[in-house]
Amino acid sequence: MDTVLWVIAWVLAAVFLGGGLAKVVQPREKLVAMGLAWAEDFSPGMIRLIGVLEVLAAIGLVLPALLDIAPVFVPLAAVGLVLVMAGAIVVHVRRKEMPQVAANVVLLALAAVVAWGRFGPYAF
Repeated sequence: MDTVLWVIAWVLAAVFLGGGLAKVVQPREKLVAMGLAWAEDFSPGMIRLIGVLEVLAAIGLVLPALLDIAPVFVPLAAVGLVLVMAGAIVVHVRRKEMPQVAANVVLLALAAVVAWGRFGPYAF
């Protein structure tokens, strides 16, 4: 199970690092043009904040455990992603964007598994 948690953490880190960096460096109009229609409803500052949180969570999912420095940040980062995905689900439900809701539910579930495993029976 430890290997499964590592794989899930790396997959989540890759997804959120890429998505977070895009939100940090791309202007809102370009994000909307790329298919992130929800960005129309948020200020550029809020989009960047979401991006920064996603990048920090991506780093927190793997780096503390790899360096063996404060590995408790791994499950905390996973909990942070659960919260971000819960917010994303609310936004997409309100916008009636069901395919995005499904993707967010999957990401939330994966982050919850990492949080459960690293807080619980497979802690570092």
